Amino acid sequence: MIEGIHTENAPFVRFPDGTEPPLSQGIRVGDLVFTSGQGPLDPATHEIPDDFGDQVRQVLRNLVAVVVAAGSRKNLIVKCTCYLSDRRDFARFNVVYREFFADCPLLPARTTVVAHLVRDGVRVEIDGVAALAPVTGKPEFAAP
Repeated sequence: MIEGIHTENAPFVRFPDGTEPPLSQGIRVGDLVFTSGQGPLDPATHEIPDDFGDQVRQVLRNLVAVVVAAGSRKNLIVKCTCYLSDRRDFARFNVVYREFFADCPLLPARTTVVAHLVRDGVRVEIDGVAALAPVTGKPEFAAP
């Protein structure tokens, strides 16, 4: 079964004419959750931070919000595709990304690309894939 995921804890930005974008915040299929790209818009204040590190943290919080709404958790994110608008932000991105996932037993697999992002002021966007929490009681992680 394929199920669309929506949460108010992550932004879902309408177009200026009020129409909804042609996407789901996330899709749950089988034991996986696939998220749409999450940007740095704060869902409560509807503001985008100016600071790049703060943008990265907000994007990651938005990503986790969608994953949690689908029945998963931060530590079950298995893959991230990261989009930066400026390659000069790559080193700072790595620092903030590592700090965010520091409490997880494994870092997600990751691809990072430099791209022209659609919305003005957005310097980073991330989409992800997460596993659903197991219900069998078996261990979640295997040693590398």
